[in-house]
Amino acid sequence: MSTPPFLTLPGCARALRLTTARGEFAALRAEPAGALRGSALLVPGFTGSKEDFIALLEPLAAAGYRVTAVDQRGQYETGGTDDPAAYAVDALGADVRALSAVLADDGVPLHLLGHSFGGQVVREAVLAAAAEGPLPWRSLTLMSTGPGAIEPGEAERTKLLISVLPTMSLEEIWQVLQQMEEGSGDPTRRPAPEVTEFLHRRWLANVPQALITTGGHLIAAPDRVDELAAAAKAAELPALVLSGVRDYAWPVPEQSGMAERLGARRAVIEDAGHSPNAEQPAATAKALVDFWA
Repeated sequence: MSTPPFLTLPGCARALRLTTARGEFAALRAEPAGALRGSALLVPGFTGSKEDFIALLEPLAAAGYRVTAVDQRGQYETGGTDDPAAYAVDALGADVRALSAVLADDGVPLHLLGHSFGGQVVREAVLAAAAEGPLPWRSLTLMSTGPGAIEPGEAERTKLLISVLPTMSLEEIWQVLQQMEEGSGDPTRRPAPEVTEFLHRRWLANVPQALITTGGHLIAAPDRVDELAAAAKAAELPALVLSGVRDYAWPVPEQSGMAERLGARRAVIEDAGHSPNAEQPAATAKALVDFWA
């Protein structure tokens, strides 16, 4: 999961709920003080939330963009049902399309970004929309995501999580994760207490069935890059593949290969891992603004 560097919203941002044809979604919205250059929808990944993008809100708004980050169905403050079908990647892609329909109402250019698992969700949204007509997005950014299934070692850890979710509570799993965390890593790099408390609260708010279904997708995700390349070319949709210099979920060379297959622009953020949005937000925001411009 991404770890936000802080939790206090900048002055340009507020929390809200977006009503769509597919229900309500919790969101964070940042507004520029000056001229509006465009709008952006940011979609988080597995076990993530809208707060994963909190450090991007101010620099992107300062550059003239209205930014909306959301909790996907089954995540944190959006919530969801126990129906596995609600969390299939095509259903989550339909959620993105419904959100985009609301955000595109003002007529300004709308940029679409998906982080990690969210990248595969927005890919699904683009493919479904391309089959029906003109796309509502001005650009597509795939951040720290890959063409198919996650790295084998990470897949094994995800399989383990899926296997215990029917028999262990989220609190019990959290306690195990914390014990594992205490026995590894650099203690000086651990989050501030208030961020740790937030991560705990967010983890407990996950819908277990959402974790099971979306985790299952990550383990066996098909490679749909060629389909996406064809759809983006036909729709003249520019794409950016952005990552850190290292990534535990999808190897960075694999992400670079995906960019080549898409004919996409490539950005690699120095001193960042799987969450450049949280680890190096200034450099990540600059790469996004350069691309959107």
